[in-house]
Amino acid sequence: MEFLLRSGDIDNRIHTGSADAMLEGGRIHRMIQKSMGPDYHAEVPLNFDKDYGNYHLYVEGRADGILDKYMDEPKTSLELGQESFLEKKSYRPMIDEIKGTYRDLSRMKEADKVHLAQAKCYGAMYLLNRHYTDVDVRITYCNMDTEEKRYFDTSYTYDEIVGWFYDLLEMYRKWADFECQWADIRTGSIKKANFPFEYREGQKDLAAAVYRTIVHGRKLFLQAPTGTGKTISTVFPTVKAMGEGKVSKIFYLTAKTIAGTVAVEAFDTMRRTQGLKIKTATITARDKICFMDEDNRNCNPVACPYAKGHYDRINDAIYDLLISEDAFDRDTIIEYAKKHQICPFEMSLDMSLFADGIICDYNYVFDPFVYLRRFFADGKEHDYCFLVDETHNLLDRGRDMYSAVLKKESFLSLKNTIKEFHPRIAGHLDKCNKALLELKRQCTMEYKVYDSIEGFITVLNRLSTILSEYLEDHDEGPCREDILQFYFDVSRFLTIYDLMDDHYVTYGEFAEDGGFLLRLSCIDPSRNLALCMDRGISTILFSATLLPIQYYKSLLGGTKEDYEIYAKTVFDPGKLGIFIGTDVSSRYSQRGYDMYRKVAMYIDSVIKAKKGNYLVFFPSHQYLYEVYSIFEEEFYDPEDTELLAQTSFMTEAAREEFLSRFSTGNDIDLSSIIHMDLEVVEDKNVLGFCVMGGIFSEGIDLKNDSLIGVIIVGTGIPMVCNEREIIRDFFEKKGLDGFDYAYRFPGMNKVLQAAGRVIRTVDDVGVALLLDDRFMQGGYRALFPREWSGYKTISTSSVNQSISQFWSGFKGL
Repeated sequence: MEFLLRSGDIDNRIHTGSADAMLEGGRIHRMIQKSMGPDYHAEVPLNFDKDYGNYHLYVEGRADGILDKYMDEPKTSLELGQESFLEKKSYRPMIDEIKGTYRDLSRMKEADKVHLAQAKCYGAMYLLNRHYTDVDVRITYCNMDTEEKRYFDTSYTYDEIVGWFYDLLEMYRKWADFECQWADIRTGSIKKANFPFEYREGQKDLAAAVYRTIVHGRKLFLQAPTGTGKTISTVFPTVKAMGEGKVSKIFYLTAKTIAGTVAVEAFDTMRRTQGLKIKTATITARDKICFMDEDNRNCNPVACPYAKGHYDRINDAIYDLLISEDAFDRDTIIEYAKKHQICPFEMSLDMSLFADGIICDYNYVFDPFVYLRRFFADGKEHDYCFLVDETHNLLDRGRDMYSAVLKKESFLSLKNTIKEFHPRIAGHLDKCNKALLELKRQCTMEYKVYDSIEGFITVLNRLSTILSEYLEDHDEGPCREDILQFYFDVSRFLTIYDLMDDHYVTYGEFAEDGGFLLRLSCIDPSRNLALCMDRGISTILFSATLLPIQYYKSLLGGTKEDYEIYAKTVFDPGKLGIFIGTDVSSRYSQRGYDMYRKVAMYIDSVIKAKKGNYLVFFPSHQYLYEVYSIFEEEFYDPEDTELLAQTSFMTEAAREEFLSRFSTGNDIDLSSIIHMDLEVVEDKNVLGFCVMGGIFSEGIDLKNDSLIGVIIVGTGIPMVCNEREIIRDFFEKKGLDGFDYAYRFPGMNKVLQAAGRVIRTVDDVGVALLLDDRFMQGGYRALFPREWSGYKTISTSSVNQSISQFWSGFKGL
């Protein structure tokens, strides 16, 4: 209904309630419902079924309240009398729609048009069932702070409201007709589709396991080494399940935008080779798709021409794209958004409603502040299937999504900024600052874990109410933008506080600038993530580095009933040489010139044993810098090697330029193109110095000779910090190995990701050097993938010979 009747502008200056305001709204609903007397019926379910021949259009909803003293009678004499032609004073039931707000009710001149339309739908459905001649429709607004109420009442005859309702259904009919027709086309094409490639070894079993998981409504945790074709092996069986009516929507979830391209390619391949008819929508982050310059980016009709009148044009744009294209990718969205002069980001969200497959970031399913409410707000289970790519990233992302932090000094700063204009708000900011000061005084060590912060939460809740009142009543004003941003931070903190349970730790610590931070830290996100996955029927979680699988299964919401698979690699393990340097260490206690130089010697020996392209991964930018300086001074030959280094902040363009140096096109034979005899220059080595866990350690696909080796310095364990120590202590209290959970497992995942850059196709050959004696410890070797069972130990004196011997087995390369 809102979809059909929306109009006007996108305007972020208009304040909408937060999640905690929605909870408060529920209290207001219950308060009003209880006060309305015995003839008032609360939360009345209503529905209407319209037969259009080849499909039924089913409309349902729940009226906040209906005032009708005859409701409990099956068909009253009063209703029967009103169906006669005799004129008499009619009895009118009342449909009540309740809305909680922080707005100044005295300034409201009429009911919101969408709120009124919602209530009119309930009124029409009620009259179609009960056959009264008239109905009263009331919109009740209640200020959630003062509990003051204001009513907007309208009366309708049966013909007026039912006629309006039928017109509304006709407005929706073209959308319903298309959806019905498309479902038949899509299902027919799915049934005819076959797997688009020749199955690799074990791939058919993998696809079958995914299908069975969906049928049984479980989760599958899948360790799928590079080359198993995990994307197509998960997408294809899920599409097949859609064809059998077991899945209505597929959500392909990624940690990074670039990872979504493989899913787009999988769907495109099935369209191209199998004639598959399926509509897919790619949701690109707002900042990456917005037409406005960053300096002028603001979602309101004054700042953005695409925001002005957006809702007047959006439905025509949607329908145009819907009947014209099947892949609603970034470029297509941009094309149609420009054509219709609308916001591309909002269009991509709307197109997801009509897509069979949605390719998007984790946020849109898991983040409590960003998730797609159009699919998940009702909290019910739907027949959706979630495919979670690069699942190892979901753990830290999940922790971040369900954690919150506030800085004491931010309260003081805002107070000083606004006190001249908003003394009431400034007073409440001061109360919060004093409550935080008391918590700060208790923090006498590196950090302080608190059993309770109720005193602070009490004053923070009051501040949140005051801020929300101001924002609802003032579209503009001095410091409004500062107040709005601060309100978002406060709202997030209170929302996360309401979610807290024994999976959380509340602690205070000091920032680098000396400021005091209060954190609500989600150490174990399993419960929150599981609740999100419960909105669908099945979730497939897959990664090339999901080891140890029980660690991820327990922290990502898996249960004993859920499945796990370690897929067999299709690559020959002998084509990846694993070498462990046992005479080096990245421990802090052993860092110094001698150790840095030893690492530089390893690098020099490797590239001398076999010319080619290599990436070297370091535990930090500082470590990288130290080794880079020594290597450049003592071993670097610019005639022989091109030397690259990752910097702390690289733009997208700089990242692409870095990777382009590894392209196989760099050594193309130009003589075959320009038909001239050219002097043949022997290829240079390309040597890239990178940081482990950074932008080059995963999500890049350097095939064939683009990369023939990686050198990994250190075990990847995170730096010791308050957060990691709290994670360690949390799991130790549960009887688990806290060091594993806080340090070893996350570190080893970085190592596995970095090593996974080498072998990308069945034809690839390469080496991976692990430079740290700790890799020989049982705790680390237990985390090696089974494909690494043939590892060899080396030292600075033997590395050149060992690497040369490995490559001698592949003389044609």
